[in-house]
Amino acid sequence: MSKSKPKSKSKKKGSERLQTLGVSQSAIPKKPSRSILETFDNSHPLREYEIQFECPEYTSICPITGQPDFGLITITYVPDTQCIESKSLKLYLFSYRNHGAFHEEVVNMILDDCVAVCSPKRMTVHGEFNPRGGISIAVTAEFDIEKQ
Repeated sequence: MSKSKPKSKSKKKGSERLQTLGVSQSAIPKKPSRSILETFDNSHPLREYEIQFECPEYTSICPITGQPDFGLITITYVPDTQCIESKSLKLYLFSYRNHGAFHEEVVNMILDDCVAVCSPKRMTVHGEFNPRGGISIAVTAEFDIEKQ
């Protein structure tokens, strides 16, 4: 019997790496982790174009009061060789549902994780959070490969 090496997720090409797309009942992960995010090959890597995702049903937990926070997360990026798969992004963002963090931390965590998995040319994450105590908060974090 010959021994074969297990296939590495990172070695697979294109859509072969995708684990959640096409699965009808994907469980929402219990905590945020960049390992939830999946990518596929950019079919137009020589062209600069923009991709935008909006998550109008974002929720997390206030780390002090434990009260739910609601908001809109918008992710806009110019891909390089990899694009973020939208269902994995949905599961990743929904995993914040029971995560306690301030809005500023959440937006920066999302940016760091998305940049780590797809290495874009540019990316902006903007969070508009519903008012609590009469004050609404908007946070924007940006990444630009040319400024690194």
